[in-house]
Amino acid sequence: MNRSEIKSFLDEKVELYNCVDFIENDPVSIPHRYTGKKDIEIAGFLSSTIAWGRRDLILQKANLMMDLMDDSPYEFLSGGSGVELQRFENFYYRTFQSVDAMYFLKALENIYSQYSDMEELFAEGMKEGGVKEAIHHFREKFFSWSPQERSKKHFANVMKGSAGKRVNMFLRWMVRDDDRGVDFGIWKSVSPAQLYLPLDVHSGNVARSLGILKRKQSDWKAVEEVTEVLRSFDPADPVKYDFALFGLGVNEKF
Repeated sequence: MNRSEIKSFLDEKVELYNCVDFIENDPVSIPHRYTGKKDIEIAGFLSSTIAWGRRDLILQKANLMMDLMDDSPYEFLSGGSGVELQRFENFYYRTFQSVDAMYFLKALENIYSQYSDMEELFAEGMKEGGVKEAIHHFREKFFSWSPQERSKKHFANVMKGSAGKRVNMFLRWMVRDDDRGVDFGIWKSVSPAQLYLPLDVHSGNVARSLGILKRKQSDWKAVEEVTEVLRSFDPADPVKYDFALFGLGVNEKF
């Protein structure tokens, strides 16, 4: 297929997969439990943090996190009680252990004590350049409260070349604003045009099969390469093609 044919093919798949049916078996279903902006941010950030591996287990553990916070994430964090955080002393998902969970919760609590919401911190970082710089700024602030070194691996360092799949997925949820009911579009300080593809095994394999990604390594350079192509397909909303690439990989074994 040539570029025009690839675009038409992917546009059809976006229409197929960017719909409410997508939500049920995807981690985005966790923040969809809520209507308040801060609850959505917290649920989205924590769910995306553990979004690797089997999706049924991701959903099981992400729902458990929400239950441990009494299904009120922001209220739980704003309580400011270290005793409450102890509820997570037995929580784990693969390499994301209780010590990591408790630090992540404490960091979010500190962020909300200093900023009106997570978007304000991210928007502060956008002044340093763009989304990549804002991710780095957010990460630097997030780990400014003496974490154990092991916890840092659970928030990608894009400045060191990481693809940042999970944080880019979180940003897609927060920023993209359409009428399809999947992404939330509650962050207005970032444009969908500025987003990067949440590159994972599935989307990477499909992109390479289609010839829109040449780089073999799934790192930030690969993210930039494939996103540049997707921007040529839709400059205003390149990351909508995440639905197509992921759907083709997971559901159609493309």
